[in-house]
Amino acid sequence: MTVTIVGAQLGDEGKGGMADRWSESASVVCRYQGGDNAGHTVVHDGEEYKLSLVPSGAIRGKTNVLGNGCVVNPETLFEELDALQKRGVDPDVRVARRAHVIFPYHRVLDGIEEDVKSESDFDVATTGRGIGPTYEDKAGRRGIRIGDLLDTDVLRERLEYVVPQKRALAEEVFGVETGEAFDIDALYDQYAAFGERLAEENMTVDAGTFLADRIDEGEDVLFEGAQGTILDIDHGNYPYVTSSNPTAGGTCTGTGLGPGIVGDGEIVGIAKAYLSRVGTGPLPTELGGVVGQTPDYDEDTERGDEALATELREAGGEYGTVTGRPRRIGWLDMPMLRHSTRANGFTGLVVNHIDTLAGLDEVRVGHAYTLDGEERLTLPATTERWADCEASFRSFDGWDDADWDAIADEGYDALPENARAYLDYISDELDVPIYAVGVGPGREQTIVREDPLA
Repeated sequence: MTVTIVGAQLGDEGKGGMADRWSESASVVCRYQGGDNAGHTVVHDGEEYKLSLVPSGAIRGKTNVLGNGCVVNPETLFEELDALQKRGVDPDVRVARRAHVIFPYHRVLDGIEEDVKSESDFDVATTGRGIGPTYEDKAGRRGIRIGDLLDTDVLRERLEYVVPQKRALAEEVFGVETGEAFDIDALYDQYAAFGERLAEENMTVDAGTFLADRIDEGEDVLFEGAQGTILDIDHGNYPYVTSSNPTAGGTCTGTGLGPGIVGDGEIVGIAKAYLSRVGTGPLPTELGGVVGQTPDYDEDTERGDEALATELREAGGEYGTVTGRPRRIGWLDMPMLRHSTRANGFTGLVVNHIDTLAGLDEVRVGHAYTLDGEERLTLPATTERWADCEASFRSFDGWDDADWDAIADEGYDALPENARAYLDYISDELDVPIYAVGVGPGREQTIVREDPLA
């Protein structure tokens, strides 16, 4: 049995928490794309773990795999593993030999390019972790893979080929002085040492074969995506996207398993009950206000969009796990979710942060768009046309705050009636059953209606 967990929106939907919860029934948890830009927070036994690269199953003591679709910064990997070990967690993490390696020069170039783009309308607000430049090298057939770190002759050869190109790009195109991040000898020493540790700890695998063997042995595998569907490089709001495929199709290319294996399992979309994102790009249901600033308003007057955005941001902890940047806030966007459902083939849906919306008199949903005078139920193909869309809203009666721990214990029927009406609308519109509802950040603060691995 396989289960693929996919972000249905713009990332930060709570995928890590659900992967952690459902990994209890799985033997293997595999990340299939992204790098250490993909922050996720896991709460276990009252302890909070912020991870950016290690899969969520690490906290559960499962076998964890970083697939060939990932880009891996070995320094980040070992820092996270060492930090977990200091907290009493001894994770079993394997890394695909075909996964590409992030080098210091990738991170430097990422920052340079984002600075240049910030002067135009094409800035993506990247995390600066070198993700995009590493995927560029992968596509340009000049990348260095995890398997290359195990062979020092190959590593030296690859570095001598690519580093002069990167140094010339930094110095001659961007006019930046280069240092140790572009020094072949320093990079060779550092990454050869990483290769030695990977070999000594028997961490590298042929991911496709490794996973197929575990499945053949009857073990359950959970695939965990990073970011979200609308950040997919093919199916998202390009160019304000990541550099890989967070959608379910990325599971196949990012692991070495065929689409029949993935398609025969469950594909679960994770969504928030509202919308948030870090970065640039259209957001038709966005609430107004200046991100990070608390507006002044009289509590006796009706809260405006600015105040509401701030309240939801604070209530939902809407700050980037990796960067700490405040996220933009909007109402739930159904055209976005319809697009995600089609692109991924969701068999189930998880809706998180129902508790964050508690206390509002009215909850709104962007049900459709108006574009060129016509109603549109899903996203246009280009970001420019998406920016021309105007959301048309439906309103739902709000629900009061509640004892969410008690509701999580009692189950779905204990949810406030208006919250259930809101969830029923989402499920009916997408024609996808709701498998779970998040009513808080903790593992036990999730109402599970159906466990796909049970």
